[in-house]
Amino acid sequence: MEASLAYKTKQIIKKYEFSFKKNFGQNFLVDERVLDKIISAANITKDDLIIEVGPGIGTLTQAMAKKAGKVISVEIDKTLVPILGELLSDYDNIEIINEDILKVDILEIIKKHPNMNVKMVANLPYNITTPIIMGILEKHIPMDSLTVMIQKEVAYRMNATPSTKDYGSLSLVTQYYCEPYLVANVPQNCFMPRPNVDSAVIRLDILKEPNVKVKNEAFMFEFIKAGFSQRRKTLVNCIFNSGIVKMSKEEIGSVLVELGYDERVRGESLNLEDYAKLSDKFFDLKNNS
Repeated sequence: MEASLAYKTKQIIKKYEFSFKKNFGQNFLVDERVLDKIISAANITKDDLIIEVGPGIGTLTQAMAKKAGKVISVEIDKTLVPILGELLSDYDNIEIINEDILKVDILEIIKKHPNMNVKMVANLPYNITTPIIMGILEKHIPMDSLTVMIQKEVAYRMNATPSTKDYGSLSLVTQYYCEPYLVANVPQNCFMPRPNVDSAVIRLDILKEPNVKVKNEAFMFEFIKAGFSQRRKTLVNCIFNSGIVKMSKEEIGSVLVELGYDERVRGESLNLEDYAKLSDKFFDLKNNS
């Protein structure tokens, strides 16, 4: 009978005398079923260039290399690089980059592999999840999808709908760029060591064109942020208090009514199309005042 993933991981850690580093958010996945779900959800083919962040001891890396054309794994921990080099030596389509992903020029990596579909598949360090994902989306890095293990709470926020407790600015920004799909919930006992929070696998299919057209993307994101800045207050109060437009509460309320909204509406009840429509109107008013 084949040894379990947890047993193999323990043996590798023991052999190389590896010690986990909290500052790198290292939690190795040791559940085969979750691994299979990630691989299945990512739809990996030989035409794909896979970018992985934090490969750990290469468990997911190996599984992906069997299906992908090329896997590039970015690992910040220099003590893991020789371990990965030995464990992954049978694969000629894996490249390890010993860098901080937040400092890596992903666009440069992609340019070196033309004519390949680019996907990110990773068990992301939770302390840098949002900067990684938002950096890719906001810079319009040409990727097909991100299939990532992240903190459950963040995954739920990305996938949330209006008037739910998880709905917020992150939901709207994510859904502006992507179609999110929750793949699986992952409890703490699927990792070594156990994290303090539950996790989830989410796939973000990046849209060729954003879900809505707006006059100014940056202003819409500012407007969304303002709309959720004080959850229990009306949108009128949130927009007024944010100072993104120099208008009185009465003037802001009049604009909402003119566009068909109740002036007591709250930001958490509005969807992406609503925010696009409102931000376009207020963007015009701001620039024409």
